[in-house]
Amino acid sequence: MADSIRESRGNRIRLVVAYDGAGFHGFARQDGLRTVQATLEETLTRMLSTPIEVHGSGRTDKGVHARAQVVHFDLPYGPPAERMVYVLRRRLPADVIPLWADQVDTGFHARFSVVRKTYRYLLYRGAAPNLFLYRFSWHVPGVLAVEAMREAAVHLLGRHDFTSFCASATPQEDKVRSLYRIDFVESPNRLAIEVEGSGFLQYMVRIIVGTLVKVGQGREAADRIPAILAARDRRLAGETAPPHGLCLWNVEYPPEYGGKVVDPEADL
Repeated sequence: MADSIRESRGNRIRLVVAYDGAGFHGFARQDGLRTVQATLEETLTRMLSTPIEVHGSGRTDKGVHARAQVVHFDLPYGPPAERMVYVLRRRLPADVIPLWADQVDTGFHARFSVVRKTYRYLLYRGAAPNLFLYRFSWHVPGVLAVEAMREAAVHLLGRHDFTSFCASATPQEDKVRSLYRIDFVESPNRLAIEVEGSGFLQYMVRIIVGTLVKVGQGREAADRIPAILAARDRRLAGETAPPHGLCLWNVEYPPEYGGKVVDPEADL
């Protein structure tokens, strides 16, 4: 946790949690379904004996994981934020892990104060699926032309209309987003793709990954990306990569709220 976090002037709590998305129907509350938001709200409500509404930094879809999801909620009373983390670790299910919490002023909003978000998608390239990674990676056996994937990714950087790279039913009318960074992190049999941007549309990262894999397999040319962007046609981009390879990796706030909530160099 960064040292520059603003001194508290209210009862607003910021909480950073990690979760395994396999057992959830996404982050956002849905009637009759197990979601991260509902799990947090129910646990906090029981713990504090008062209704608690949780606001998240963004929604993750069914099956998508988080290394650093940020939420905030307001308390009429309760234990200090730091102590609350340890209480929640005993009360939350094993697939939701509170990392840290602090008290922030009421100007902070988990979603609307966000400056940047980073998602990481993990590909496993071994001949057979990995027993210990299959819940957290997309098995894509065989050789991928990573240099071609890097060339394709360069065309996605900057500010673009990402209509071709989001779900056809995406509710937002404005589909212009800014991507600041797409990095490829290679290790034996693994390839992680990190995408950092101002914000993301539904399935956007998964479609970007599916398109980059298509390029890496030689089924699409790297220099076709600008034309795919310009067409604003979802049918021209690659497949939507499966959700279980995707993880909300980091969330960044302005300096007065501590910047990135997880150390980018931390090995989690």
